[in-house]
Amino acid sequence: MVHRLIALGIATSLCVCFSAALRAQGELNCTVRVNTPQLQQTDRRVFDELEVALRDFLNNTKWTADVFEAEERIKCNFILTIRSELGNNTFEGELAVQSVRPVYGSTYESPMLSHLDRNIVFQYEQNQPIQFQPDINDNPNLPSLFAFYAYIILGLDYDSFSLFGGDPYLLLAQQVVTNIQNTPGNSSPGWRPADGGGANRNRYWIIENLLNPRVRPFRAAMYNYHRKGLDLFGTDMNTAKTNILQALEEVDKVNTAYFNCMIVQMFANAKKDEIVEMWKIGERPQKERVQQIMMRIDPANTPRYREIGL
Repeated sequence: MVHRLIALGIATSLCVCFSAALRAQGELNCTVRVNTPQLQQTDRRVFDELEVALRDFLNNTKWTADVFEAEERIKCNFILTIRSELGNNTFEGELAVQSVRPVYGSTYESPMLSHLDRNIVFQYEQNQPIQFQPDINDNPNLPSLFAFYAYIILGLDYDSFSLFGGDPYLLLAQQVVTNIQNTPGNSSPGWRPADGGGANRNRYWIIENLLNPRVRPFRAAMYNYHRKGLDLFGTDMNTAKTNILQALEEVDKVNTAYFNCMIVQMFANAKKDEIVEMWKIGERPQKERVQQIMMRIDPANTPRYREIGL
């Protein structure tokens, strides 16, 4: 995807002789770890195989029609922790998903997603291939789960480089949810509105939020935060911080219009440390406003935001 390379300043000219193998690679540069701290029945080698299969699935699948060069691949991390064996090769656990985005003119990588999905149930047998077809509704839960988060990672990343650029991938994530819901006999948790006790905190609500018209200004703010904020930091810090504060104002408005929406909480989870460190130095009125916004949208981390100081 040439425009992403140029936007980041990674390359000003491109060689036209990339090998076919390089051009065939996927868009993600994922690490995958499968933890089994409490399991005793299933041979650990099964999960070692699963770890490799998931990594290959995420990294070798072509998720978009764009060409990503090696420098452009999106860094992400998946940690699947299996808590219990439910029988019949069925397992229950949680999945931590993280992704980052490089910042123009620097070595800094900004966290885009830092999410813990606590409600994972899937089946897996040794030597079972991990395959996913987006246009059918009977994909097994395991590949659907990882495909869903791959599309979310892509959607957030594309949104940060172009205004609403993530739309195609967020729609594909929505299709994953719809397909699972329409699969007869699939009662795996996390895909339906009421899963998780009705707390509006599951995969259904992630994509509902991202495609909800009330949340659209949040996605525009993510473009401004990253492309007109962080990417400008090295050349014009004052303008960059002004644009970032304006983006936070929009996030605050979305949180008011759609109170306690999941995606705003996910934004705070990913960005809180970045925001605190960014605003430890700055003009007092801006620092006060950042504190007010972040304490309102993320009250659980109020002590962290107080570290901004005034």
